[in-house]
Amino acid sequence: MAVRFRLPQLMREAAAEFASTFILLTFGIASVAQMVLSKSEFGNFFSVNFGWGIGVMLGCYWAGGISGAHMNPAVTLAFAVVRRFPWKKVPVYWAAQLLGAFVASACVYGVYYDALNAFDGGVRRVLGEKGTAGIWATYPQSYLSTGNGFGDQVFGTALLVGCVFAIIDKNNNTPDKGATPVIIGLTVFVIGATFGYNCGYAINPARDLGPRLFTAMAGWGAEVFTAGDHWFWVPIVGCFLGAVLGALAYIGLIEMHHPEDDPSKPGVELENITIKSNHE
Repeated sequence: MAVRFRLPQLMREAAAEFASTFILLTFGIASVAQMVLSKSEFGNFFSVNFGWGIGVMLGCYWAGGISGAHMNPAVTLAFAVVRRFPWKKVPVYWAAQLLGAFVASACVYGVYYDALNAFDGGVRRVLGEKGTAGIWATYPQSYLSTGNGFGDQVFGTALLVGCVFAIIDKNNNTPDKGATPVIIGLTVFVIGATFGYNCGYAINPARDLGPRLFTAMAGWGAEVFTAGDHWFWVPIVGCFLGAVLGALAYIGLIEMHHPEDDPSKPGVELENITIKSNHE
């Protein structure tokens, strides 16, 4: 008889968040690494956005039925603020997401270690022609002010979370359960394709902070926190604020105005679509 080891429910969810965030960050960071280290011979802006979008999609398939596949502390916060996720689970999810991002950063570093040394001569620089810290974390363009960058992160994350709420709204035009990860991945792809120029569209505190912590410890040093006029806080605070605003915008503009389910009323989707919930 086969013996199965079962984790407690909260630990299962934490493991799923770790794994899904790891998948997301592995494909996303590696897509940037391949572009930068090959000097765009084996990658470009399209392939980077595609890598992040597919990473989100695959992360959703890994964890969607277990933890909801948040993969993003800002998404977790947004669900908690609108009372669709218990606050007591928030720190656990955040820790798992941050750890998954950190470990993914280390793995990509290991795979591309020789290529990295060939590119920068073994001298780790944050910015400049041979700067490589941007493979892992996001940094603003030289022209970008902190205020504009903060607005960029608020707006981009609000778009992401607002669209996620629309995609999973069972009373709207919800996609088939199996297609939901694809649509969410495409959402990330299009945000990157349209709002990636200013500062790399972090739209996820774990996606930025986890790799930034790794680079600080892997040779780039404390400059990863001071570069870009101490940019590091913007993808954290801006993303959290944007996520909450995006959730409230969708609920206030769309969800709270849904009519009661009634077959006689046109325009109301009545199909029962099961979506993983962690409200309990």
